[in-house]
Amino acid sequence: MLNRLTSLRGRAVALALAVAVGIVPATASAVPATLMPRVTAEPDLTERDVAAANAKVRMAYADLSGLWRARFAEIGERFITPRLLRYRGPTRSACGVLQPNNAAYCPIENAIYYDEVFVAAQAKAAARELGTDGDMAGIGVIAHEMGHAVAIQLGYASPVAYDNEAIADCLAGAFARHADENGSLETGDVEEAFFGMAAAADPTPELTGNRRIDRRILRQVALMGHGTREQRMGNFRSGLSGGTAACFG
Repeated sequence: MLNRLTSLRGRAVALALAVAVGIVPATASAVPATLMPRVTAEPDLTERDVAAANAKVRMAYADLSGLWRARFAEIGERFITPRLLRYRGPTRSACGVLQPNNAAYCPIENAIYYDEVFVAAQAKAAARELGTDGDMAGIGVIAHEMGHAVAIQLGYASPVAYDNEAIADCLAGAFARHADENGSLETGDVEEAFFGMAAAADPTPELTGNRRIDRRILRQVALMGHGTREQRMGNFRSGLSGGTAACFG
């Protein structure tokens, strides 16, 4: 999937993890901070909703940190957990200005930024649509950004944006699998995660019917963005069914 490792150390670390979890690494180069697509906030969102979502995010963040620290320790490495920073409105980071209704991992300062209103809105929209508490739709945003941190600390990155997003979605799915294995995955969580992936997907490209033009459109789409809803859900499903090993093929 990915194109080249950033360093000899990155190659060694990734190979060790491959042995530990059964993956065959490819190679990659450094990437900038990545953003989730914007999603409009729920109109009836309350401060109580935001506080509840933040509490769930903190719990998931601790679980994510524990998971990846343990996996890195298995190969004799240390996972440096990113800071978790919430914001509202345009916010300046070392990777540039972050816009509302977004989330990003900034590798320059090893920090995950998330708009707390955006994450709470994801959860509330999923709850309304699915009749559940909706929490995994918001947690999936953080799991995705943590996936970027995991990949980059292993030395994986690609000049192709979609490759980086696909692996982050897959690692979010691997986290859901981990939650299932330790008994913390609740009924409806998987559906909520799929809902969140679909809601924050890139739009399906509009084709013209002209084969030459459509091929060019599809090539451009393949190199950019987070993927369509089908791609994002498929990448998450790969991690959910196959675990970490499925994400580095």
